[in-house]
Amino acid sequence: MGGMSTPVPLSVLDLAPVCEGSDIAAAFRQSLDLARHAERLGYRRYWLAEHHNMPGIASAATAVLIGHVAGGTSTIRVGAGGIMLPNHAPLQVAEQFGTLDALYPGRIDLGLGRAPGTDQATARALRRYFDSADAFPDDVRELLYFFEPARPGQPVRAVPGAGADVEVWLLGSSLFSARLAAALGRPFAFASHFAPGAMAEALAVYRREFQPSARLDRPHAMLGVNVVVADTEAEAKRLFTTQQQAFVRLRRGQPGLVPPPIDDIEAFWSPAEKAMAEQALACAVIGDPAQVSAGLRDFVARHHPDELVLTANIHDHAARVRSFELAKAAYA
Repeated sequence: MGGMSTPVPLSVLDLAPVCEGSDIAAAFRQSLDLARHAERLGYRRYWLAEHHNMPGIASAATAVLIGHVAGGTSTIRVGAGGIMLPNHAPLQVAEQFGTLDALYPGRIDLGLGRAPGTDQATARALRRYFDSADAFPDDVRELLYFFEPARPGQPVRAVPGAGADVEVWLLGSSLFSARLAAALGRPFAFASHFAPGAMAEALAVYRREFQPSARLDRPHAMLGVNVVVADTEAEAKRLFTTQQQAFVRLRRGQPGLVPPPIDDIEAFWSPAEKAMAEQALACAVIGDPAQVSAGLRDFVARHHPDELVLTANIHDHAARVRSFELAKAAYA
């Protein structure tokens, strides 16, 4: 449980943002640079998320990018937050993450999500179908089976993958994955950074229904938080307008490159869009170091996560690195 005396571990969630005025190659260089900073600063994990058909997010081939980041760092855990399992055959995911585990032993996390992370047309292009989300619990169990040591006479085995030491998490924004994580005795990460509505209920369900497993003897929950820190509150709020614009553009059906911050967010959105954005991004701690220190401690005191994963959609790379630096110092 987190508390004032021993701050809970902090991790980083990165969407490999492609910013206006930049390109994908730069996004990948910047992700590795941020991961190296995160490692030096003492963040526990560096997670990348699978999205498809999103111009501003370059982490579609998530396992490939995890290999790039893990290869350029040495101690920080690197993983998927997450892999959207309806898009994949469990065997292929086991092989990919078994490969990563063989290359970077003891450092690879695999968070599994049930959403397709995309639209129907893209799901069809992936040759998988969103109704396969109904098969998610079976797919998860199949994947976990492939990570077990291979048995004599086993007809299909993951090579690499069988016997791999991959830390498997369940991700979710509803009670469904909370229940599944509890039933399987796995750690659980809640997407409170963009869908905070069911957070308290999902945490309660996960903790109440948790069944100890060979991998985990007690519940272990991580919560996502939008955190933007700058030297002044005004500058942090201005930097956060990038995320606010990106969210509204997505809801307008106009996803694009990550926009630069603007001085007047009120002129950008309608009252309805503002209300929607504020609800979705309610788990946000924005401000100067003192405000962020107080905000993170208050969040932990209220929800008692075992870890926090911070995300920051900031247009300027140097400001993004600095925000994670200030956040870690503020919460030390």
